[in-house]
Amino acid sequence: MREDRQTLMLAHLSQLLDLVTGFGGFIVPLVIWISKKDEIYDMDEQGKGIINFQLSMFLYALICVPLILLIGLGLLGLIAIGILCLVFPVINAIKVNNGEEPHYPLSIRFIK
Repeated sequence: MREDRQTLMLAHLSQLLDLVTGFGGFIVPLVIWISKKDEIYDMDEQGKGIINFQLSMFLYALICVPLILLIGLGLLGLIAIGILCLVFPVINAIKVNNGEEPHYPLSIRFIK
């Protein structure tokens, strides 16, 4: 296994494709993780973290949609989710580039 910080950083930043395509932020990191998890040191663990974060944010967004109709607070939840999905991939890409361990808050561990 080799260490490749650039590919790890690309995997974290590829989540931002959600802002452009709406779904690429899940598919691209998934493809990078599946294809490189046996080749790059720490890709398996970080790839799982990225996928768990994306699935968690999707689940939280699904919960917020009916709350918009019922209470109206779901809109604030969606705004918060949007900010989390924008900020944490960038922060974690910087951490990976500096050799630090990334962390995604509010992630449910679907893939262990």
